[in-house]
Amino acid sequence: MKSKKQNRSKLLQQVPELNQLADGADHIDIKTVTGELSMRQFLANMFSYMPRWMQILYAVRWFFVRLLGMKQEGIPKGETLTPDGIPFEVGKWATFFRVVKAKEGEHWFAAASDTHLTAHLGLITEPLTGNEKRFQVVTLVHYHHWTGPLYFNVIRPFHHIVVNQMMKAAVQEG
Repeated sequence: MKSKKQNRSKLLQQVPELNQLADGADHIDIKTVTGELSMRQFLANMFSYMPRWMQILYAVRWFFVRLLGMKQEGIPKGETLTPDGIPFEVGKWATFFRVVKAKEGEHWFAAASDTHLTAHLGLITEPLTGNEKRFQVVTLVHYHHWTGPLYFNVIRPFHHIVVNQMMKAAVQEG
C-alpha cells in the first residue's frame, strides 16, 4: 500500500498543473475512489450532493465566519448539476468554485478565494480496466491571513467527512 506522501509525489509528477497549484500550499490532501462513470458525471454528482446535514454544517459555518469577521454569501441550498453543466473553461464557475485549469477526461481544478485563504479543489481521473476509473479528489489550501489556519483547522474534520461523502455519492449516483 502506498503512503500518502508517495501518492502525492506520484500525482505531482504526473500532473504538472497540480504541481504548480500545490507550490507553497499549507495543506494538501488527496482522496481516492473508483467508479464507472465519466469525469463530468462524477463532478456533476459530487457537486449536486447536498443533504440536510451538510446544509446544517453550512449554517454553522455561516455563524463561525461572521465571528472571524469574514463574509459568506448565504447558505448553499444545493443545485442539481448535469455533466454538460460542468465547465472546463478557465474562469467559468461551478457552484462557488472558479475553474483555473482543466483538461477533459484528465484533470479539473477550481478555486474559491477569500481574504483568509484560497482553496483549490481538483479532480484527477485515471483510466483503469474496462470502464473503471480512479478518481482522485485533491484539496489544496493556501493561507493569506492569520484567520486562514484558524478557520481551516476548525473545519478540517468536517472537510474530510464532507469530501468523502461527496465522493461516495458521486460514484453511487453513477
